[in-house]
Amino acid sequence: MRSVCSVLLSLYLIVPAFASGGLSNRRAPGFSLSDSSMTQHDPQDLRGKVVIVDFMKTDCPNCKKVGGMLEQIKAKYAGKVVVLSVVTLPDSIDNVRKYVSENGISSPVLFDCGQVTASYMKLTPRNPTMRFPHLFLLDKDGFIRNDFDHDEADNGTVSVKTLSAEIDKLLQGSIQKKR
Repeated sequence: MRSVCSVLLSLYLIVPAFASGGLSNRRAPGFSLSDSSMTQHDPQDLRGKVVIVDFMKTDCPNCKKVGGMLEQIKAKYAGKVVVLSVVTLPDSIDNVRKYVSENGISSPVLFDCGQVTASYMKLTPRNPTMRFPHLFLLDKDGFIRNDFDHDEADNGTVSVKTLSAEIDKLLQGSIQKKR
């Protein structure tokens, strides 16, 4: 019994070191949000493709850097990877249109009143913190396989190279699913 407990304790301590971001390895929360032209976007409609859900703010300098990087990813994986950016209040249609125009963004920017953001980031009264940008990488079946938060975007951990490696794994189906 003691050896079984030791093995389980060892696994408990070792496995997180190899895990994805802290909000990964779960089914992505569903949503249907509109963009500035009132077109609805639903990740369920994108099954079979890798989806990057980018939670951002139009006045965030790091979000602008990440937005440019996501445009490179989108071009590299044309038709295989979809980028959906999500903004919350106080961002407005005018702010988003200006951001899209100034930064050459071609991906849809979706408007959330906060519920989708809270679901993805597992926000609670005890955990009310949102840091932007925050990327969620969804596999072809709609499971979150990795997430990257503000710190990773800020210190350069998230790059075209890093995301490409993760996307290549997902496109090849080499990431084992946990359901």
